Amino acid sequence: MTSFIQLHLLTAYPPSNLNRDDLGRPKTAIVGGTERLRISSQSLKRAWRTSEHFENALGDFKGTRTKRLGTEVYGKLISADIREKDAEKWASAIAAVFGKVKKENPLETEQLTHVSPEEWQAVMALAKTLAAENREPEKEELDLLREKPKAVDIALFGRMLAASPAFNVEAAAQVAHAITVNQVEIEDDFFTAVDDLNTHEEDAGAGHMGDAGFSAGVFYQYLCIDRDRLVENLQGDGDLANRAITSLTEAAARVAPTGKQNSFASRAYTSYLLAEKGGQQPRSLSVAFLKPVRGDDLMTRAIDALKTQCDNFDRMYGDCADERRTMNAHTGKGDTLKDIIDFVAG
Repeated sequence: MTSFIQLHLLTAYPPSNLNRDDLGRPKTAIVGGTERLRISSQSLKRAWRTSEHFENALGDFKGTRTKRLGTEVYGKLISADIREKDAEKWASAIAAVFGKVKKENPLETEQLTHVSPEEWQAVMALAKTLAAENREPEKEELDLLREKPKAVDIALFGRMLAASPAFNVEAAAQVAHAITVNQVEIEDDFFTAVDDLNTHEEDAGAGHMGDAGFSAGVFYQYLCIDRDRLVENLQGDGDLANRAITSLTEAAARVAPTGKQNSFASRAYTSYLLAEKGGQQPRSLSVAFLKPVRGDDLMTRAIDALKTQCDNFDRMYGDCADERRTMNAHTGKGDTLKDIIDFVAG
């Protein structure tokens, strides 16, 4: 039976612009007929996988997302005194293994490609060999991809290589877009900046003017981890899978997206976390917030709505999890984050 870990988090952010749209304003979604703030799953995953929690615990098992693999190889070949024309040709051939290269710049792939540590090492070892022997790569030497790369972020969040689907990795973690439980309105912060060298003798105006959108709210975040698939993706390494689950849980609770942090300092820890384990079909509890939460104590009301919806699902469908743990930093009651981590990684 597949073992699932589900995390439900409620996190309150003050005025912020954590994840911007193409116009620079906070991303939103219409939920239950009302506008809510939204943080995309891509933004959240980026913040988590680049956080200190991931780096300190899993640095040796983290992949690299880049278009510039060919550029890195090219630099290595050039530093070994390979002719520019040859270096570009050989580096482009290596980059093409991981994705279609650009016509205007054959050293870059058209899309970001996720390269595991062992794949990166294989690429650099091949570049070193080509430089030492001053020759182009042979066809069999370009067998650089791995079907199950031992990279935690690839194992958790997956990898898609359109040109080489045999090396795709199905994600073990599903991450929902975070949405506010409350209805929001996007406000505008009009600001000016003063030129320090302006003596106001001729012009007393501002040196710069601009505006930035912002809003605030309590976000509901949902994650589901298929532990069995995670272990499979990591070549059967259960210990590494537990380290991955630990790092992801801690990052989800502690790490905020980096958007406009210097302007708003909107870093926040999760106030409420419900963790579940079991073989039952996973389900989000977002339906608890189809009707926006209102009132002067949004967090308490959001927690109550989440609990009620969880109980209602259990009553109608039977127990939707074998075990549960809750952390309530809003009241200071329940398990600690360490207790939650020990539970999900146990």
